[in-house]
Amino acid sequence: MPNFCAAPNCTRKSTQSDLAFFRFPRDPERCRIWVENCRRADLEAKTSDQLNKHYRLCAKHFDPAMVCKTSPYRTVLKDTAIPTIFDLTSHLRNPHTRHRKRIKELTEEDLKKIKERRLASSIEQLNTKKDAAVEDSTSTNEDEPQLSTEEKAYREYLRSLFEVLVMLGKQSIPLVADKVSEDEHMTNNFQAFLDYRMNAGDEALKKRFEATAVNTEYLSATQQSQLLDICENTVREEMLMEVRESRFFSLVTGDLVEFGNEKHLPLFLRFVNQQNVLREEFLDFMLFDGNESELVERLEAQLTDRCGLSMEDCRGQAHKATGTSTTKMKAVALLLLEKYPLALHMPCSHLALNIHLANNLPFPNVQVVMETLRRVGAFFRTPFTQDELEKAITTNYQKNEEKATALKQACSSRWTEQHNVFDVLLDILPPLLLCLDSIRDNDDGKFPEAATADAYSIAETLADFEIIVTIVILKNVLTFTRAFGRNLQGETLDVFFAANSLTAVLHSLNEVNDNIDVYHEFWYEEAVNVADVMDIPVKVPRLFLRKQRAADMGEIQEEAYFKEYVTIPVIHGIMQEVEDMFSETNLKALKCLSLVPAVMGQMKFNTTEENYADVYRNDLPNPDTLPAELHCWRIKWKHRGKEVRLPTTIHETLQLPDVKFFPNVNSFLKVLSTLPVLKLEDNTSDTASERLQVYLDSMPAKQWNKSLAMLNINTHVKHDLDVMVDKYCRLYPEDDTETEAEAEAEAEAEAEEVAEEDVMK
Repeated sequence: MPNFCAAPNCTRKSTQSDLAFFRFPRDPERCRIWVENCRRADLEAKTSDQLNKHYRLCAKHFDPAMVCKTSPYRTVLKDTAIPTIFDLTSHLRNPHTRHRKRIKELTEEDLKKIKERRLASSIEQLNTKKDAAVEDSTSTNEDEPQLSTEEKAYREYLRSLFEVLVMLGKQSIPLVADKVSEDEHMTNNFQAFLDYRMNAGDEALKKRFEATAVNTEYLSATQQSQLLDICENTVREEMLMEVRESRFFSLVTGDLVEFGNEKHLPLFLRFVNQQNVLREEFLDFMLFDGNESELVERLEAQLTDRCGLSMEDCRGQAHKATGTSTTKMKAVALLLLEKYPLALHMPCSHLALNIHLANNLPFPNVQVVMETLRRVGAFFRTPFTQDELEKAITTNYQKNEEKATALKQACSSRWTEQHNVFDVLLDILPPLLLCLDSIRDNDDGKFPEAATADAYSIAETLADFEIIVTIVILKNVLTFTRAFGRNLQGETLDVFFAANSLTAVLHSLNEVNDNIDVYHEFWYEEAVNVADVMDIPVKVPRLFLRKQRAADMGEIQEEAYFKEYVTIPVIHGIMQEVEDMFSETNLKALKCLSLVPAVMGQMKFNTTEENYADVYRNDLPNPDTLPAELHCWRIKWKHRGKEVRLPTTIHETLQLPDVKFFPNVNSFLKVLSTLPVLKLEDNTSDTASERLQVYLDSMPAKQWNKSLAMLNINTHVKHDLDVMVDKYCRLYPEDDTETEAEAEAEAEAEAEEVAEEDVMK
């Protein structure tokens, strides 16, 4: 039941406002003052218990200094708060209107008593403030630990260390130098920067270095690891505070990254922050080891135990796996979906749908094609290679300049990640092989040995008829999902219509499957023609022939082989992937995008979101009032003024000041916004996954560091060096740190003595 404000001329109620409402106090004296200030004669006869139980005042009637927001969900009054802000005159402008909350007319005696009480109250409050100020200053001095000179110097020293580490992370500078001469004393960049700061006048570091024993390291590997952990955890915790405030999130995983011969899975979180802006942030690296059940348990522990999140609040998941990890990540997604049905498994907006579908096919020939595409994309980001490719295109298409220009434009940037990647690959295949052969020959010597070796390896893979057939089949089958995939990465209106066009996509794929003989004949002929242009022999793979002879089977024709082992598996695999990715529940969620006013307008305001809202019923503040609220929402936009533009995205809609008056719609849109299939609104800055890739590309794999990667990807997340120092001092007291350093030094000295004895023997 809603709360109504008891103040005269105030019509606010709790269902129409985000304001806090406060009960009348049980204390009889304070309650009497509240009633007097309200000037409600009808309340004077009621007891304080009755008033406390049945009457409220909204926060607008209190001085803002008296209202305390203890958390995003809780607002309280100070113990001495008294309502002083009232509208006691507006009813006079319309004297014929009936007023339920009649205002008491004050006599001279009443005014005199009020003045006396207010004067006494002011004096009392002033004395209370003075006493509180004295107590605060005393308690502050008592509570704050008095640091000795040595402790202050130690904290300054730690602050310098953290400052250097944060700088290394932000600037993508590895801890260990790539090449260090044997004569050079410095073994890592961290030590070099510390020396630079000491030479520049950092007294805290200099004093610490001078006090360090000659036979111990200035900073041990254990201390360095502890400092990195503190940096990483502090930045992560700052970001997680926003996620917890938002409550709902989606989980996105990236491609595997290897640290110290161990594979790790990058974890990202999508959420809508308190400013109603969709964010995607890097969370952590998770060890990718064990079977699917163990991975799910580790993932749950990472999110719940370490990060303080609840998997019950996860509303989506997307996994950008490649290669052999694809099958395992699909199994992980299914297990998560079984345990948490609202963690909808969807494609990620960062990845073209056609590439996502091809990555998920478990066939070796398809995986070879996808891995080769990734290698081609990385290869042509190295110096001079793109110029060589454009030269090869010009040479190959001398008689068709228009085609050459179009191909150069198509290959100018990240073409291996586009929706039409297989179309472009087939068009560019002859000049691509010509380019790779030229780089492999390296007549002018401008390419390093690593580049020529890569060129040879990629060319050998592409000059295989099985690979050419696979590319042709993928291109033709994925033609039917290309427009659908583009719409999924488009604006909100495009995504909504894509969800409604899935039936047509599946119908087209089924039609191909029903007439597979006819389609395969055309596609196989296309593959043969492409191979003839490049003088690639048409043949069955050698491995299959060997197995065939071993099993004493009869010979199989090339066309029949590729139909059975390439065309049919690919078409069936794509159909299954589309059906799994866009289940009935997923489509219901996407059809709820009709809440966005621009989509409503396209549908002539004849939408039925309530039919699909059951998916998120428990996420709404007042689900029983949803149908009525949706009706009001439609009416609001249908009868808007001519100058009012319909918001076109969820982000625009959430930024509207009056969306808070539709609490169910507001919550609904925030949950929908986290779905990983929807694109991020802010296209001006790099995404967290792109920043991770930039970090990995900026240095050799042996120099990658998980903690520095965390700092580099989340440079925009604010950090407090003093907080880092406090955490370090609490977790690793100075005495323990010195003991560990001495123990490490002794262990190293013993190891050196043993080595010397072995040499002597």
